[in-house]
Amino acid sequence: MNFPKILLVHPLGYSAARAKTDVSRMANIMPPLGLASIAAFLDQSAISNHIIDCYAHPDSDDLILTYLKKEKPEFIGFSCTTSSFFDGIRIAALAKEQVPGIKVVFGGVHVSALRERLIRQYLSIDYLVVGEGEQTLKELLTTPTADLKTVKGIVFRTENNQAIFTGFRKKMLDLDTLPFPAYEKLSGYPHVYKLPIFNYPKVPNASCISSRGCPYSCSYCDRSVFQKSFRFNSAAYLYAHLKHLKEQFNIRHINFYDDQFTFNRARVIAFAKLIIENDLKITFNCAARAEHLDFELLQLMKKAGCWMISLGIETGDEDLLAQHRQNPDLEMMRDKILLIKKAGIRVKGLLMMGLPGETEASIQKSRKYVYSLPLDDFNLAKFTPFPGSPIHKEITAKESDLGEFDENWEKMDCMQFLFIPKGITKERMEVLFIDFYKSHFQRIPVLAGYVAMLWKSPDSWKRFLKDLTGFLRFAKSNKRMQ
Repeated sequence: MNFPKILLVHPLGYSAARAKTDVSRMANIMPPLGLASIAAFLDQSAISNHIIDCYAHPDSDDLILTYLKKEKPEFIGFSCTTSSFFDGIRIAALAKEQVPGIKVVFGGVHVSALRERLIRQYLSIDYLVVGEGEQTLKELLTTPTADLKTVKGIVFRTENNQAIFTGFRKKMLDLDTLPFPAYEKLSGYPHVYKLPIFNYPKVPNASCISSRGCPYSCSYCDRSVFQKSFRFNSAAYLYAHLKHLKEQFNIRHINFYDDQFTFNRARVIAFAKLIIENDLKITFNCAARAEHLDFELLQLMKKAGCWMISLGIETGDEDLLAQHRQNPDLEMMRDKILLIKKAGIRVKGLLMMGLPGETEASIQKSRKYVYSLPLDDFNLAKFTPFPGSPIHKEITAKESDLGEFDENWEKMDCMQFLFIPKGITKERMEVLFIDFYKSHFQRIPVLAGYVAMLWKSPDSWKRFLKDLTGFLRFAKSNKRMQ
């Protein structure tokens, strides 16, 4: 049986010229692991596919057009975030001009959150894949048009322009049955991809996801793709995955992008023991909730090669935190950070500024709290209410008085204040944001920590010095905003 061919595209989200000065790309380029997983899954069914990652390769329009002209695929698929959605629409239009009759498929978090609304508004889209993509896309590609209603997890347009959502898939995949992502289809892998600067000891390094979903329900997190599910790979699968990356690509460090890497303690213990027993010689970072850490576990993780753990602190104002997540215990958070440090593991704090309810006083509490912690690194994001998150519904409700929200999808990248909490101005938020960062990096312990990166992460310093002009340009542009 001859199955249709598909080109899978990860849009950049803005112009290729702007990519050269985008500080977020200088600091971090993550591979499109979702597309790589879908590609490997389609390969198992002999469905021809190809990936073009425009984020890693900004000048990709010609590559896309050349592939379309030569291969004439029946489908082109896009995996989009909110900020990259319009770039996907732009490329879809180019594809329809180049290959008349080509079918356009969109997937990703933005699509899963807005579903029918998108297919009604954007006529260049033929199909949406809602939720987990592998099985749904395979069925979409292999099902006759007349039978599309039998494919769960898609939105399509009828002849009279009605949007039909076929409903969520009832059964989700067993993650251990999936093939490893098709990393080899990512041009330049692993060297064109970069983990966050100062967040790794060695190169080459890579990203990995070993679970899907989250057992918690924080106000600011999108739940539209995996709904309320939480699944994870077994320790044996995870070890085999890392061994594959080590043997095939010489990967020396892994950053796990799981929301809750340590939620299942037994899995982490078994995984760590496999690494130790087989002397894999690979280090890793992960993200965790403080509730799921203890000193015995941390000691074992350290022995297995855990280099850094990221914790979602979000805000140093406990009253504000209680409005947005479960178990807002900042003293418990402090205790667990001290345990991580005691185990000899680096710790990174993840925070947001601008949550609904934020005030100048709560920002000052966050500063005081963060500066009292022995953090090795921290990231302060500008809160963005993404479609699919509970707080987005509250903010956009007609009767909402939580603040002002400019829902400009292209700017929703957590680098800009689009939501301004009630009682504070955008200008003041910008000043406080810059001052928070600047004051942090002027502290002696922080500066000493980055000096130590000369021997702990020498490649990070090479990257920093190489892109120094770009970082300084970014710093100056933010200074002008004050």
